[in-house]
Amino acid sequence: MVTEADLTLPDGRILRVYDALTGTGRGDGAAGSPFPVFWLHGSPNLGSPPEPLFAAAEALGLRWVSYDRPGYGGSSPHEGRTVASAAADVAAIADALGLDSFAVLGHSGGGPHALACAALLPERVTAAVSVSAPAPIDADGLDWFAGWSPGIAAENRAAIQGRAALAAHWAAAEPEEMSAFFTDADVAALGGDWEWLAGVAGQAMEQGDEGQLEDTLAGVRPWGFRPEAIRVPVLIVHGETDRMVPPAHGRWLAAHCPTAELRLVADAGHITALDTAPEALAWLAARTRA
Repeated sequence: MVTEADLTLPDGRILRVYDALTGTGRGDGAAGSPFPVFWLHGSPNLGSPPEPLFAAAEALGLRWVSYDRPGYGGSSPHEGRTVASAAADVAAIADALGLDSFAVLGHSGGGPHALACAALLPERVTAAVSVSAPAPIDADGLDWFAGWSPGIAAENRAAIQGRAALAAHWAAAEPEEMSAFFTDADVAALGGDWEWLAGVAGQAMEQGDEGQLEDTLAGVRPWGFRPEAIRVPVLIVHGETDRMVPPAHGRWLAAHCPTAELRLVADAGHITALDTAPEALAWLAARTRA
């Protein structure tokens, strides 16, 4: 069962928090209690925890905790936020729930936010998984725009010019065909095993574009930390046929995070890379018990 609650931060912002506690006890890793894993959602999504992974998490003794990133769902906007801003929000949620330590797992646009927690909360984050995520815009040696679909590349170039330019671009742009950024298997997954993901994305888009706008702007700013500074265990997962985020980004992240392990998934796209998430959860669980 997932519970929802609103957390008011010291700056007055509200975060909508989700907690899928299925066991007993505090759930902070004490003997017999499920260990918390923060789900950092993609863009545009709502932050409810990933229903297709509930059974795998429960079998491994893990507890999902998540939240709507600012501007999405029940969370207040946070104009000017960076990727690094997520670490303070996650820490505030963990404090409110009495969680001393936790792991993090992010997909797509949530991957950099998971890495932010790993970099900036090393005393609390036991391990991090990033799936199908982009590298920082200032990644040394990476042709950052190579491999994106034309529409997504144009969107990111507009975002570099600022909020007004991105909003104007979205107002004028013609939508791309899904085949530009999803494989046939990705499209099938969104109507099958990962239909839940299509649902939360649809709900986020129906609500408006503030969350996605803030996410996109944050993605083309310096992140506020360097992957090279991460010292906790990290697993980078990327599909080799990803059309949404080029696989070169996953390779760059793994090469520049000194603690990272890279898993390139043959024939997997942006969505179908999530089919390996149960194995990634097992990897996390092994490190939360260390």
